[in-house]
Amino acid sequence: MAEVWEEATYVKHHKKKIAFIFSAMRHFANTLEKIGHELTYYKLGEDKNTSFQSAVSQCLKQNSPEKIIVTSPSEYRVLEQVKTWRKGLGLDVEIRDDTRFLCSKKAFTTWAEGRKSLVMEYFYREMRKKYNILVENDKPTGGQWNFDKENRKVPSDKRAIPDFVKIEPDEITEAVMALVNKRFSSHFGDLDDFDYAVCREDALKLLNHFVTKLLPDFGDYQDAMVEGEPWMYHSILSMYINCGLLLPLECIKAAVEQYEKGHAPINAVEGYVRQLLGWREFVNGVYWKHMPNYKKLNHLSANNSHPDFYWTGKTKMNCLKQCVTETKQHAYAHHIQRLMVLGNFALLMGAHPDEVNEWYLIVYADAYEWVELPNVSGMTLFADGGLLGTKPYASSGAYINKMSDYCKSCHYKVKEKSGEQACPFNYLYWDFVARNKDKLSDNQRMSMIYNTYNKMSDEKREAIAHDSKTFISVLCDKKKD
Repeated sequence: MAEVWEEATYVKHHKKKIAFIFSAMRHFANTLEKIGHELTYYKLGEDKNTSFQSAVSQCLKQNSPEKIIVTSPSEYRVLEQVKTWRKGLGLDVEIRDDTRFLCSKKAFTTWAEGRKSLVMEYFYREMRKKYNILVENDKPTGGQWNFDKENRKVPSDKRAIPDFVKIEPDEITEAVMALVNKRFSSHFGDLDDFDYAVCREDALKLLNHFVTKLLPDFGDYQDAMVEGEPWMYHSILSMYINCGLLLPLECIKAAVEQYEKGHAPINAVEGYVRQLLGWREFVNGVYWKHMPNYKKLNHLSANNSHPDFYWTGKTKMNCLKQCVTETKQHAYAHHIQRLMVLGNFALLMGAHPDEVNEWYLIVYADAYEWVELPNVSGMTLFADGGLLGTKPYASSGAYINKMSDYCKSCHYKVKEKSGEQACPFNYLYWDFVARNKDKLSDNQRMSMIYNTYNKMSDEKREAIAHDSKTFISVLCDKKKD
């Protein structure tokens, strides 16, 4: 195992992300050695390993293996590197499937073959049947496959949200934190109050906390956003699943068991199962099916600069301020914050996919390209033209006002549509619709929106265009400064 400089710096990952991964690696190395495995471990700064290949090359000099056996990397970039090892290192390389996923690349390709479009819902249903999850006699438990419409409530002011479970750093983690502070001081994010699990034992404790304490309310409130409550009822387990401390199927079964015992409702459990068995597997399949060209797509020809306030949180828009600040503090934001606030704004203002993708890859502890790229270029920015989703996830300020309390303390007024006090999401939404008419007006799911826009007066359209141009120009000018 090796802590590789190239992997920690190919983008300037959040400090907590680096600390989390390196500490998890060191804890796992200790576990392997305790159960008798012979292990060579290279710590950052104690060797000259700048890449995976240099680490493997150094290890080959210390040993005399007959071949190299490696799990298939989860990122296309790294897999392409591994494919050069046979020639570069002069040794046979066997690449094995990554069993942390429930649908192999081959199985997804087979499912996708011959389909005009890939619809996650159909894929998800087949995965449910394949693994016999919430299925009875080939029919969905509860009478329907998807309970998403029941998952859009906003908690009342008096509703108590359970405390986040914090794991105190041990000596290994503290040593890693010192390393990160020394070697990665210029990277984004706060390292203070590091409280993530870094070993399987603690990750399992967090899984148990989620399914017993949070899952019953997760379904109802999974789309809700509350100021000062970054965790809500979410599991916060994606970083542990994506790095391998937890396995997706054990998390799924733990949630289903709560339903079977009568401790959690079907809409909560199905919603969580859909995230892991449906969406997680689907985006991984789409990633590998369309790479490397997927990374180059920019269907809407978005070319504006990603605003500086995504790094600082210094903006008068309270929803964005809250989400950026919490991201900076925790290397985490839940899926609606990522999609409908942070992503929605980037979509509406026409930020270039390359800049937006880099930001998301940097700032979140669970972000790896296989999951980040399809979610951002596909679901968030519609840069793939509909390979992942059927329409852009664009909305005005009304959605944010409905699903959060952010608008109550915002400088802007969410119910005003134009002018200096209007919520920028309102006029930017219609400007986005206008700018992309040639590419989106034929989309059946956008027809009602374009009917509404076409009925607007010329005066109203001109006000939308003026407010949007002025607002975006100021953002881009600040970026240049």
